[in-house]
Amino acid sequence: MRLAYLAAGAGGMYCGSCIHDNTLSAALQRQGLDVALIPLYTPLRTDEDSVSLERVFYGGINVFLEQKSSLFRHLPRGLTRVLDRPDLLRWVTSRWSSATDARDLGALTVSVLQGEDGHQRKELDDLVTWLGREFRPDLVQLPNSMFLGMTRQLQRDLGVPVLCEVAGEEIFLDQLIEPFRSQARRILSERARDVDGFVAPCHFYADAMADYLQVSRDHFHVVPLGLQLQGHDGSPQPARAEGPFRIGFLARICPQKGLHIAAEALEILAERLGHEAIRLEVAGWLGDSDRAYLDGIHQRLQSRGLGELFNVIGEVDRRAKIDFLRGLHVLTVPAPYHEPKGLYVLEALANGVPVVQPRHGAFPEMLEETGGGILVDAAEALPVADAIQALIEDEENRLRLGREGQNNVWQTRSDDIMATRTMDLYRQFTRKDNL
Repeated sequence: MRLAYLAAGAGGMYCGSCIHDNTLSAALQRQGLDVALIPLYTPLRTDEDSVSLERVFYGGINVFLEQKSSLFRHLPRGLTRVLDRPDLLRWVTSRWSSATDARDLGALTVSVLQGEDGHQRKELDDLVTWLGREFRPDLVQLPNSMFLGMTRQLQRDLGVPVLCEVAGEEIFLDQLIEPFRSQARRILSERARDVDGFVAPCHFYADAMADYLQVSRDHFHVVPLGLQLQGHDGSPQPARAEGPFRIGFLARICPQKGLHIAAEALEILAERLGHEAIRLEVAGWLGDSDRAYLDGIHQRLQSRGLGELFNVIGEVDRRAKIDFLRGLHVLTVPAPYHEPKGLYVLEALANGVPVVQPRHGAFPEMLEETGGGILVDAAEALPVADAIQALIEDEENRLRLGREGQNNVWQTRSDDIMATRTMDLYRQFTRKDNL
């Protein structure tokens, strides 16, 4: 079987969706599928060995210029393809990290959703032509619903099923300004009827996106997230040594992930337990548009004499991420929005680190299956602080939760298990006997 797996690059940052797509593609390749992992917009950045093509379709520069200039839309593809060079796209995105702000991209988002009727028609033609001539897939998977506009032409010209992953894109779409938000919602609902099926990382999100896209829940299939476990530490966490209790936050630094809530929980715990007893360690990518947000958290803590308890190490590669996790006693990413993925939870549990998470989004399903954590009823500082304090005061329970979560992640959430579940799904659409 030949699978064309499209993946949307996220510019210069490590992106959970990119990491997931690369991990799954590599695991599918090991299990015998011929997979082309095809970057869209920008090259993929992943903290594992990349299996993606060293070629980008729908290159971000061309997509932007085609939106802005009718003349540019009619230039021969041979003249504009140079702008899709991966090295050029990496250079550009490293300098304009805030270029994906939804408030600025309404017209472009609507145009891409329009597919063959949008300003980026030339990009779609180029992709479909390459797939038909060079790769000849048996199935195509889209990275998220913002690319549903591709479906009709892919099905018509290639004659293959098209699946669509859903991966948190409604957060971006709901930030569009009017009239683009309403236009995008209308086009999404229309184009969602074209796709052969949707793939969601959890049942919560399948339910939510069926309602959001206004399509039958029967069109959604759930494949839980999995990890490439090589390099993660499968040994149990040791008992707490002398020194402060280390709370960790591992996610993009932005309001949606709730770093401000974790910082407020730090304030509460420092007042209860003393400044010497607690630290908050933060790792994650920071975009230019969120620097003021982080500065505000710093200033608040410093004004309360807690600046030394808050340490931001920034973006981490795979080795540094695992070392970071192994140095924690607990992880919390108290996202106020309903997180559909939460890969960081699995990464913490894989290393024996228990978690404290809100009782919404993907987290209840994830912790019901794996154990390894405490759910709090609201993404608010007080319940998060109370749950963390309970783990501080009951080390035996903290270590038990870490062991339980670790054992279950290693047994049920590997990349090979995720790939097997995905192959079972693909069989339903291709009916191939050679998988």
